[in-house]
Amino acid sequence: MTLLQWQSASLALHGDQTLFIPDLTLAPQACWAFVGSNGSGKTALASALCGELAVRAGEVTGRVRAVRLSFESQQQLGELDWQRRNTDMLGEEEEAGYRVSTLMLEEGGEETRARALLARFGIESLWERPYRYLSSGEGRKLLLARALLGRPELLVLDEPFDGLDQSSRQELMGLLAELVGEGQRLVVIVNRFDEIPPFATHLGLLGERRLLLAGERNAVLGSREVAQLARAEGQSPQLPPPLVAPTPLPAGPRVQMRALRVAYGEQVVIDGLDWTIEEGEHWQLVGPNGAGKSTLLALITGDHPQGYSNDLRLFGVRRGSGESIWEIKRHIGLVSPALHLDYRVNCSVQAVVLSGFYDSIGLYTHPGDRQLALADQWLVLLGLKDQGAQSFHALSFGQQRLVLIARALVKHPPLLILDEPLQGLDPLNRHLVREMVVRLIGEGTQLLFVSHHPEDAPPGLTHRLSFVPNGVGGYRYLQERLGGRELV
Repeated sequence: MTLLQWQSASLALHGDQTLFIPDLTLAPQACWAFVGSNGSGKTALASALCGELAVRAGEVTGRVRAVRLSFESQQQLGELDWQRRNTDMLGEEEEAGYRVSTLMLEEGGEETRARALLARFGIESLWERPYRYLSSGEGRKLLLARALLGRPELLVLDEPFDGLDQSSRQELMGLLAELVGEGQRLVVIVNRFDEIPPFATHLGLLGERRLLLAGERNAVLGSREVAQLARAEGQSPQLPPPLVAPTPLPAGPRVQMRALRVAYGEQVVIDGLDWTIEEGEHWQLVGPNGAGKSTLLALITGDHPQGYSNDLRLFGVRRGSGESIWEIKRHIGLVSPALHLDYRVNCSVQAVVLSGFYDSIGLYTHPGDRQLALADQWLVLLGLKDQGAQSFHALSFGQQRLVLIARALVKHPPLLILDEPLQGLDPLNRHLVREMVVRLIGEGTQLLFVSHHPEDAPPGLTHRLSFVPNGVGGYRYLQERLGGRELV
């Protein structure tokens, strides 16, 4: 197998930016993991390992048939699916968009092997499911199965565990260990030190678009640089003020739903859920990938069409009684993997933050001086003060997620919905976001929080809604008060 080497290598990025790799050798028998903070160059390194970056200086030797999987891969596939479903000339297949079966078979593999790979990742039952109905975690597994169909010599996984529940993360870790044991050449790039695979023999540390350290796992983990990066301590941040005082919500429940049912044809996603969010309550949603958590949140934000056919009240108003979606959204701040995937417009980083004032994807009005000043204050808080004029999509995934968090918080919303908000963030930025959320809760904001990482949950949560498998393909809905109190 081919030896891959970089020596004093400067690799071209955006504009005059470069990724510098002083010395790195990837031997066939070694399994590497790379760790770094947001904006450190992890995604650039993934591209470099796959031979996708031009060499400006230094020496790069070796070339293999490589496949790189990342959030951007999932985003690009979502864009293709959207385009397929939004043309003026739709056939039956185009109207449905991509199905899992279509995406697997178009890679040139045989159906038997394609199904076997999906079964290996526990998603063979999704064979006829439209791609747009997959959860974030299911989509991640599909991409990996597709990649393996081509039998790549090198598989580079950029944040493979983000968006997966704990059980799915453990399952995927085991599957990757099996692949390594079978001889698959693998590189894993992560933000979290606890996501470094146990089978990784070598470790690299990135910072400021430079490979800082690289070597055997134990030597790197014991270094001073790693200890410094892993420390996520700091002062509680002071948030920029709201543009105007938030509009008081009417007294009574924020959300009410009775016998909620959501189905796509014969596929039932939510069935028989009774749920009320009272004033002052902060809820955590827990459940495996594909259980329906994101669907439930989309009903609350007004984005799901089946809200009209259900007994659903949002902020005291029955859904479908003449209210506009903007009347709902003005009370809500939202961060989610789906929103991140949908933010396809080409605009500046500052414009993304400003769009939070208008609940839009993109900026379509001229903001006032006060709004511009507040947006800049948020960027300073996030450590992105020099990136305001930069294209949003030129940022790293983690930096994009930070900007979308600022978009959700900029108006100090009465209800804040965070669906995997810390996905892609390094320890320092996870700490920063948690502290910002705590501050908002102290101001009176109510929280709906979803994460597959228990340690990501901020303090102050009062209730939990758990999606518990019922053993027959569906779920029961366990509601409880936190702190050892009685079941709801």
